[in-house]
Amino acid sequence: MLQSIDLACVRGDRRLFRQLNLSVAPGQMLRVEGPNGVGKTSLLRLLAGLGLPAAGAVHWCGRSIREQREIYSQSMLYLGHQPALKDELNATENLEVMARLAGLPAADGVIADALARFGLKREVRLPTRALSAGQRRRAALARLLLSARVPLWILDEPFTALDVAAIELLAGVIEQHLERAGMLVVTSHQAVTVTVGTVVNLQLRP
Repeated sequence: MLQSIDLACVRGDRRLFRQLNLSVAPGQMLRVEGPNGVGKTSLLRLLAGLGLPAAGAVHWCGRSIREQREIYSQSMLYLGHQPALKDELNATENLEVMARLAGLPAADGVIADALARFGLKREVRLPTRALSAGQRRRAALARLLLSARVPLWILDEPFTALDVAAIELLAGVIEQHLERAGMLVVTSHQAVTVTVGTVVNLQLRP
């Protein structure tokens, strides 16, 4: 289980939130909502261990993530708002690098299948700089298919720049993750409709 305990976040001289308590259990999706600037991305980065809270703590399976960095990094997948792909590498090479760093399956066939499922069968060898914004997003999201055994996914605006078909595909991938008793924290300006698991909404306010 993922938990935050009295979590607080400050940016500059502005407090975005404080005493924030949340929990995400197996088979559960936490949807973080709120207008721009309230700290949705900041919260996700704190939950992913990519920043230090002003107060409070994030716990994984009852222990602070600061006390079990390696275990937590292997148990969690974070995909930020930006695709985080290297322009000089092609889609296949980008996924190979990501997979190896995370200790995920990196066989050519596995990666090719993941990219094909996200509609990039013909673009696997193109330099990332030659891909459209939607194709770049799909290339990054293909990493989810390599991360079936990773229990916690933290996704910041994963539906951005996707067409209708890709949105439906991603929703299906999310449902499969929840069916496997996976956990998900997500922000999205679009409605995220899932028919399995439990959905909990967290509203951040200015």
